[in-house]
Amino acid sequence: MDDPIPIITFRNGTEVPALGQGTWGMGEDAGHASQEIAALQAGLDLGMTMIDTAEMYGDGGAEEIVGRAIKGRRDETFIVSKVYPWNASRKGTIAACEGSLERLGTDHIDLYLLHWRGNYPLAETVGAFEQLKAAGKIRAWGVSNFDVDDMQELLSVPGGQNVAANQVLYNISRRGIEYDLLPWCQSRNIPIMAYSPIEQGRVLHHPDLIHMAKAYQATPAQLALAFLLEREGVFVIPKTSNIERARENRGCVSLDITDEDWEALDEVFPPPAKKTPLEML
Repeated sequence: MDDPIPIITFRNGTEVPALGQGTWGMGEDAGHASQEIAALQAGLDLGMTMIDTAEMYGDGGAEEIVGRAIKGRRDETFIVSKVYPWNASRKGTIAACEGSLERLGTDHIDLYLLHWRGNYPLAETVGAFEQLKAAGKIRAWGVSNFDVDDMQELLSVPGGQNVAANQVLYNISRRGIEYDLLPWCQSRNIPIMAYSPIEQGRVLHHPDLIHMAKAYQATPAQLALAFLLEREGVFVIPKTSNIERARENRGCVSLDITDEDWEALDEVFPPPAKKTPLEML
């Protein structure tokens, strides 16, 4: 029996499993739709009830896949979606949210993110987020691809202190946020959502990761996911369209890696020694 998935509590008191599901790349080929839906539903069955998507993914196709996957199961699902920066004006954000709600087949989004910074003032986007929240169309809002200086600016605008999360590129091979952004967010109880947690599969071919995973009778993917779940206040959202891989991802929670082995991995994938620019994919 797999161990329970760790829980992270947002500042509004909402509790969400730290291991969720991503959808980047879904909804791009109608021939894959049934497989993608089945994988998401298998993930829900396994307790990975946070599903991350965006209007960008498949030009809305991924949101439609999510909507079909959660039909009849909305109450057990925590949905995250995102607005394009060029849609992030006051009116544009509200219109984009309405479009996402329609594609998702739901009356609310649990967490709505600004996908990355654009040209609209943060105060304008935050104002739209707060309006959507007051109308019950979103439960909370956050950002994505924001570094410390962006977060500091965000907190300075009216309503900015209500930011619920920051989704950024973070995995065992890209640890730059550990120098400043991660501790900054942790100290303010702003969870980090780690996207591309296995580096779109590239990290899985690293010989040291493969060797250590074998010692634990695990896969490199499970080890890479376990690395992130060790971090306080970090959500992990691996994407898969394969039911067996969804089960494999869920199994990462049961790994019990020794301190000595974590230290060995630090030698292979060193933590940052100085500030580095925030990375994006």
